[in-house]
Amino acid sequence: MFGTASYSDSLASFAALVEPAREDASIDVATAALAIARTEYPALDLPYYISRLDGLAKRVRSRLRNSPTTRETIALLNRVLFDEEGLRGNRENYYDPRNSFLNDVLDRKLGIPITLSVVYMDVARRVGFSLAGTGMPGHFLLKHYDVMSGEIIVDPFNCGRIVSTIECQQRLDEIYSGEVEMRPEFLNAVTHREILIRILNNLRQVYFTQRNLRKGVKILDLLLAIPPRSPELVRERGLVRLSLEQYLSAARDLGGYLQACPEAPDADDVRETLDMLRQLLARMN
Repeated sequence: MFGTASYSDSLASFAALVEPAREDASIDVATAALAIARTEYPALDLPYYISRLDGLAKRVRSRLRNSPTTRETIALLNRVLFDEEGLRGNRENYYDPRNSFLNDVLDRKLGIPITLSVVYMDVARRVGFSLAGTGMPGHFLLKHYDVMSGEIIVDPFNCGRIVSTIECQQRLDEIYSGEVEMRPEFLNAVTHREILIRILNNLRQVYFTQRNLRKGVKILDLLLAIPPRSPELVRERGLVRLSLEQYLSAARDLGGYLQACPEAPDADDVRETLDMLRQLLARMN
């Protein structure tokens, strides 16, 4: 467990990385992902893990021939990251929160699609190979595009395998029992902020499924540090804070939600809860 000061520092450092003034493409996703991990590991040595990523890139770079083809670069990335380093998808314990912390992914060699993709993207970027994340539901993928090769889809969860749209549909069928049909927009590139939001939403789901409200509310704090602030998340955090008996903070959040969305369908219910909270706070004072 970490103290308030350490958590405040972690939140502030993450917020600085994703602040509205920062152009999305300039956000260092790996550094921001490690900042997320600092909420769980407040003494985390970020430079050490960044140097680990740089070391992986150096191994790839040292073996790249001049002007490699796209498939040669992908094959070499796969050899270093999966064959040699031993990274793999955690199929046995997919919902372990450690799969979402980049330091744990590097130490344990286990991750989920999005965190393995962050490692893959970062190492590829360091060797000059551009990749973008895609927004496919349930299974994060990467894509590369160039004039010669066209669009190539890479699946880091499955050892960097190059996949077709037919295989993407098969993956969707496995996840959603055939109820979701593959659409071209599922492979659209997502922003760096959207990648971080997806990592955080994975943790949010894990913690609230486990009824770990104290950790869950900290993930909501991080989500709300990413612009634009979602009124729905402010309401959610207010209700979680109410469950944690953090009454003053809960009242602030619920009041902020009503100010942002006075005509929301649930506005009357939220006003009733807020009135109850204000009466409770008045009695406590």
